[in-house]
Amino acid sequence: MQERERTVLKNKGEVLVSGSLAYDRIMNFPGKFKDHILPDMIHILNVSFVISELKEGFGGTAGNIAYSLSLLGEKPKVLSVVGNDFGKYQKWLQKTKVDISQVKTFKNELTAGAYIVTDETDNQITAFFPGSLDKKYCEVARKFKNIRLAIISPEAKDRMLGFAKIYQARKVPFIFDPGQQITAFSAGELKQSIKGSYVLIGNDYEIQLILNKLKIDQKKLEKMTEILVITKGGKGSEIYFDGKVTKVGTAKAKNTSDPTGAGDAFRAGFIKGLLEGWSFEKIGRLAGLVAVYTVEKYGTQTHSFTRKSLGERYWENFGEKLY
Repeated sequence: MQERERTVLKNKGEVLVSGSLAYDRIMNFPGKFKDHILPDMIHILNVSFVISELKEGFGGTAGNIAYSLSLLGEKPKVLSVVGNDFGKYQKWLQKTKVDISQVKTFKNELTAGAYIVTDETDNQITAFFPGSLDKKYCEVARKFKNIRLAIISPEAKDRMLGFAKIYQARKVPFIFDPGQQITAFSAGELKQSIKGSYVLIGNDYEIQLILNKLKIDQKKLEKMTEILVITKGGKGSEIYFDGKVTKVGTAKAKNTSDPTGAGDAFRAGFIKGLLEGWSFEKIGRLAGLVAVYTVEKYGTQTHSFTRKSLGERYWENFGEKLY
């Protein structure tokens, strides 16, 4: 049987990152959630966690991905909606040279917010407010004549569906990243959005949720997308293509501060690798390395690196040149 060839991305065109721009309220719980949840009484769950640390930062899936892509030398356009309190976040993104020219402000709404509690074993409980639920904003994707690659990351479900339909109709290669919104999709909506995707990405728990919702096995899921990526935290990632799997280890962290945003950083690295046309192994290694940078810092847009320092650390971990 002839081996399937991977889609070759255009040399030129816009890189579009849709998703949320949000204020992150990140909290640390100095204990383990499992010690405070009674499995036999979960039907009347009522728990309270006293946190040891609270910090507000800039986040949201689109913001985080675009930030790391900017560090990687790319200039993606962020497609997102914000509220009347976006001012200080706007200044930050402009300072970091992230393109927010297509972001729409709803003056009677608040900007999205994520409320994240992390326990000492890096388990997380998150509540997310998506901000404006405007359904028509996704039409902004039609204005770009030449799109090289797009990613649909978690935000209001209806906009995610809208972006997927537009990209499918225009045959735009897109990454579908449903993440924490998986539970909001019906089986039919999820199936329709995955259909025709260039990449479907999620961690092992999220992919299992998708399999359960669609009532299929992984082999069938692999056939619904061109590339299936399953991340496994510190254990690395698995990249499935044409019935084969590439297992990739991750880089070593110098310290562990906060896992929040690691998935978004991974996606940025993965996108960069796809744009460069690298092998799956090299793409996965870069993605894992970028993720490590944010794990070492408290917050999702507090890490930084240069092309030189990234290349040096890539060599230290994998014994080969990045560029």
